[in-house]
Amino acid sequence: MSIEIKGLCHTYGKGSAFFKKALDDINLTIESGSFVGLIGHTGSGKSTLVQHLNVLLRPEEGQILIDGEDINADKSRLKAIRTKVGLVFQYPEHQLFDMTVYKDVSFGPRNIGLEEDEVKERVESALSIVGISPELYEKSPFELSGGQKRRVAIAGVLAMRPDILVLDEPAAGLDPHGRNEILDQIKHMHETLNITVILVSHSMEDIARLVERILVIDHGKIVMQGTPTEIFSKFDELEAVGLSSTQTAYIMRDLKEKGMDLPDNIFTVEDAVEAILGALNQ
Repeated sequence: MSIEIKGLCHTYGKGSAFFKKALDDINLTIESGSFVGLIGHTGSGKSTLVQHLNVLLRPEEGQILIDGEDINADKSRLKAIRTKVGLVFQYPEHQLFDMTVYKDVSFGPRNIGLEEDEVKERVESALSIVGISPELYEKSPFELSGGQKRRVAIAGVLAMRPDILVLDEPAAGLDPHGRNEILDQIKHMHETLNITVILVSHSMEDIARLVERILVIDHGKIVMQGTPTEIFSKFDELEAVGLSSTQTAYIMRDLKEKGMDLPDNIFTVEDAVEAILGALNQ
């Protein structure tokens, strides 16, 4: 499903001493089936923006169209919109509550009145997609590792069969192994389900490795957008809005300045290893 945002504005504390323009005339289009990264410094408006996509927040001004439908036009459509757009917050495992993994993931599908056969199919499919094996279905979700809890929480959203999946810092607080597990599963979900994925992250390395297109937000405005190569090549522009390119990009730039014959536009560790080995073997 495609997303079109027109003139979106949102203000916190209007008329008070705590007034803040969180979103200021956002205009953008996200194509159906794309994998988009959203980056910006703390307080730039990232979370405020994504919370508008499934009507947790309503625009002060502007429109959000999903497949051409204004999602704020008809309150009776709210439940259907939230089924289409799955939103995974930071630390989603804090929302786990049921006695078993299976029951927790089945809560959403049961709550919308699906038959038990359909519930079972959705739960097993969602848990399989995130890499949770059947022997864990009857375990308490609170007995699982941090990475497993995170995957179960994401499975609960996937079981609703969203067409758009929005993830706000999905790897926050995990150890490196758990982090890689979650991010690899997200990449796998995008490739296998062909859904639109929007990933909010402070990690430039994760964004560079995973997404097809990047949106940069600063003080409530989209200030840059483009491919990872286009965005992470703009060292000065990123630093001007409180961000940076990837650590790998800075290392590669320093090596080039010291005379090593390396290609431009290397932003991930994997590409850097290949490029450095190639240069050393010349």
